[in-house]
This record gives sequence, structure tokens and C-alpha cells, in this order.
Amino acid sequence: MKDRDRTVLGAGLTTQAIVAAQPAQFRLLLISLLAAGIGLLAGVVAYALYKLIGLFTNLFFFHRWSTTFRSVGSNHLGAWVILVPVIGGLIVGVMAKYGSSKIKGHGIPEAMEAVLSNRSRIEPKVALLKPISAAIAIGTGGPFGAEGPIIQTGGAIGSLVGQVLHTTAVERKVLLACGAAAGMSATFNTPIAGVIIAIELLLFEFKSRSFIPLVIASTLATAVHMQLLGPGPMFTVGSMDFGVPRALPFYLVLGPLCGLAAVALSKALYWVEDVFEKLPVDELWWPAIGALILGVVGFFVPRVFGVGYDTIGDILNGQLVWKLLLIVMIAKFAVLVTSLGSGTSGGLLAPTFMWSAAMGGLFAMAGNYLFPAAHLSPGAFALVAMGAVFGAASRATFSFIIFAFEITRDYNSVLPLMLVAVIADGIAMLFMPTSSIMTEKLVRRGLRVHQDYEADALTQTTVGETMEKEAPVVAEHTKVGELAERIAHHDPAVARHEALLIVDEAGKLSGIITRGDILRALDKDSSGSVTVQEAGSTKLVVAYPDELVSEAAAKLLRYDVGRLPVVDRADERKVVGYLGRSTILAARLLRFHDEHVREPGWWSRGRAPG
Repeated sequence: MKDRDRTVLGAGLTTQAIVAAQPAQFRLLLISLLAAGIGLLAGVVAYALYKLIGLFTNLFFFHRWSTTFRSVGSNHLGAWVILVPVIGGLIVGVMAKYGSSKIKGHGIPEAMEAVLSNRSRIEPKVALLKPISAAIAIGTGGPFGAEGPIIQTGGAIGSLVGQVLHTTAVERKVLLACGAAAGMSATFNTPIAGVIIAIELLLFEFKSRSFIPLVIASTLATAVHMQLLGPGPMFTVGSMDFGVPRALPFYLVLGPLCGLAAVALSKALYWVEDVFEKLPVDELWWPAIGALILGVVGFFVPRVFGVGYDTIGDILNGQLVWKLLLIVMIAKFAVLVTSLGSGTSGGLLAPTFMWSAAMGGLFAMAGNYLFPAAHLSPGAFALVAMGAVFGAASRATFSFIIFAFEITRDYNSVLPLMLVAVIADGIAMLFMPTSSIMTEKLVRRGLRVHQDYEADALTQTTVGETMEKEAPVVAEHTKVGELAERIAHHDPAVARHEALLIVDEAGKLSGIITRGDILRALDKDSSGSVTVQEAGSTKLVVAYPDELVSEAAAKLLRYDVGRLPVVDRADERKVVGYLGRSTILAARLLRFHDEHVREPGWWSRGRAPG
């Protein structure tokens, strides 16, 4: 670094200054403005996809040109309906093989992969091919939702904006997450859940630099939804009786059931994927094979076709009898894992909502049959199961507690949602400790996804708490040869450190000398007659006792040094300690001690010895 980029401390001693290209506040303002544009654009794209699905549905099932969203179940194709999904499967198979393989699946794992392994870069063609392929797959009867493709498409839009402009990888990640959150919000009119799911599944952080842009993008995307599709969610939900507190024992039983259902969904989906991988046919044909199975099932159970928002609304409003609920639950689960496992394009959220809501409604009906005085609401249990199953399967429990609450806008739903969702999440963690339905694909590719959130120990510990208070010092007039001799004879005062602080006669800091400096000095003059002051460096980076260890560690990385003198802020030549890599790790050791070392409690301290 040039001299003009250094800060003089006194007596010729200097420290390297941190030169930022732009203030953090300016970057936050810029990213927030970009997030606003991404939110508006994602809202429009979500509306366009919604209309495109309606267009393909009308063309393939009703042979008319219209974008009005219609239920596939009212078609009059007869047995020919079996072939319609096959046509869509063939088209998607060709697009995946010759366009981009990234369009396969439900979209969220692909967005996560871009964040984790590709520095938040998504190819431009994905932003175009993903919504089109999803519209074709759903419009030809695919049992999917539009939310996964919209999340991936919104993320791709954000990523492209970050690639076009001069941004850091972290800023690009924030823009990608803004697009994804906006897509979720614009699809379901759930802005809070959109923000939280982006934090839980894409950002892996909760900071102002990302939270502010996320909220802006999500809010504006929701505003676009309200303007173009109306103020309500995709499916209308009437008032519900959640039965709190009398129904809490039944919710306690529903929780483990939802957890096991989440595990079954993930295991079944990836088992089907493995089966297709072993088929002796080109992968181009896989979506068509899955679509053929869908067509056969859909011929007998038309409700499995398409997004199914109308069926979800019927379940939540308690309008289906138990036999139909059972058929919908089994059939939708089967065609979902078969179709998605075949490698076609579509969202996982809406179909999971359908079959899990059916499961919750059945549970309430069974409870009322066994305990007539319980008066359980099938719609309320359907809603709770809907949020709990997907929350546990995706390991984004908080997101879907909020999601289900935003759908009802009923505060009474919060307690059962929280209780059932966390129990289900605990069960899912028991059977799938290292992955979820979102991360299993990534784990198979060798990527590790850490989805637990905790404050970094380095940001909670000061330099003064971990530094060596007895700093290794050497007088400035000491000869290099003498110092080398002391190190060779393992002088405990100097031998265990890779660098020593140089002090003058008054004990003030005047430089630093590393073992590399000593070797270079001896290489030039084997007698070692030069002083450590001459062989060492006076251009120093220093730390302060009240600094966070994370800030000090950033200096080590920024300036490529291995240790820092710790000095008093009032007198920057007064040495108060020494910070090396091992002392930085001491902050981690403190956290490890707090988490794993059990301390004696009152009971053990109070017992008499023996």
C-alpha cells in the first residue's frame, strides 16, 4: 500500500489505513434502490407467469385462447386427457436437455446452489426458460405450483442485475434474495413470509444490509400483486375455529404426524429421482414418463391436475368429505413425487399444501369421530398441517408459521401453528439431521449447507478479552544474531512466537520483527550484526483492546499479516498486549466452553463430599 494510504502514529511509526471505495451507507442506498426495481419487476413477472399458465391451460384442455385461470377438472377431453401432460413433459424434456438443466426441479435448490457455489451468479437463459417451462408443465396439467419457478426466476433477475452492475458477491447475493422474496410475495400476497424465507434459505444472515432491501422488494412486489390480482391470497379462507386451548392435545398429536409426513415427502421424492436415474432411456424422456403416470391418475382424480388453488381453498373451508380428502391426499402425493422426481419443471409448495392440508382435515375428522365432544375444525387443522409439513420438510419452519398466519390474518392461528410446526421440525431433524428437501440435492453434489443461525463468537468478544497481556518484546538495539541464538536455545520469552514486538529504551513500541525478517537478515549478513530495529518493520497494523476480535481478524486478512500489536488508544506506542492467530481462536474456545462444558449446579455444590 502506498504511503499516502497510511496513517502516522508517531516517531515514524505507521499503520495501514482502510480505504473504502464508497461508504457503506451509500452502497446500502444503491442496493435498496435496485431492490425496489427488482421487486416491481418480479411482481410483473409473477403476474405474467400466472397468466401464461392460464393461457396454456385453456389451450391444451379447453382449446380456446384465454388467460383466465380455470380448473382443469372441468375439461371434456375424456381419455385424451392422459396424453396432455405427456405433451408438456416432452416439451420440458427438450428444453432441459438442449436449453438448460437448471430448469429441472422446483427451483429453490438451484437458487441456493447459485449462492453457495457460484457466487450468486445465475445464467440469463434460466430467467427466461424457467418460467416458460414451468408454465408449460403446469398448463398441461402438471401437479405443481408457480411459486418455486417464480422464486428462481426472481432470484435470476436479481442476480443478473448484480452481474450487470459493479457489485460485490455479497451484494449480488442480496439482490438474488430480493428477487426470490419478491417472487414469493407476489405469488401468494405474503410479504413477511417472503422476506423470512429468503433469509432462511438463501441469505443465511440477518443484517441491515440485506434486511432493508428485502423488505423493500417484497413490499413492492406485493403491491403489484394487489394491483393486478387483487388484495387477497391465491385461495380464499373463511373464519376458522382453532379451538385453543381445548384442542391443544390434538395439536400435540398432529405435530409428530406432520414431521413424519415431511420426512416421507423428502425420502419419496429423492427415491423417485434415483429410480429415474437408473432408467435405460435418455433423460429427455423422463418428464414424459412421469407425465404419463400423472395423466393416468388424473383421469380418475382430476383434482390432481394443475396448481389446485381451488382445491386447497375447498379443503381449508371444510367443503370436502373425508373420502375425497383421502383420495386427494394419496393421489396428489403420488403424482407430485413422480412428476417432480422425473425432472420436470414446477413448484413444490402448492401441491404439498394440498395433500398436507387434506391430511390435516382428515386428522380433525378422525378426532371428531373418536371424540365427538372435541368439535375440531377440519379447516383449522388443515391450515396448521399445511404450514407445519412444508416448514419441517424445507427446514424453514419460521417462514411457514408466518406464511400460514398471513393467509388467515387470524391471530388465533399462531399458537397451534407454532406448536405443531416446531414439533414437526424436531421430528424431521431427528430423521434428516444433515439435510432437508431443499438441501438434499445439494448435499449429494458435495455442498454443505449450514442452516443454523447464531452470532459469531468473534463479534461478541473484544481483543482485550483474548489477547496475550504479556506481549513478547525485544529491545530495539538487540542484534539479530543474538535473537536467533535465543530462539535456537528455546528461550521461553521469544521462542514460541513467530513475531516479536520491538520496543525502545522507554518501552514504547517502535516496530515488529518476524522470523522471516530474521532469516533474511542472516542471509544478507551471516554474522547477525544488524539490530532488530534495522531488520524489522516500522510499518505496522495495530489493534486496540476495545476492538472486536472480528475487526482485528479482518485486519489480519486485509493486510496479510499474522499478528497484531495491541496498543492503547490514548497512546498508540504503549503496548498493552499481543494478538496472534491462536489468541483469535481463543474466542472460539470460549464459545465451545460455553456450549459443551457443564458447570456444577447448586445441587452438586451443596452436597457434602463423599
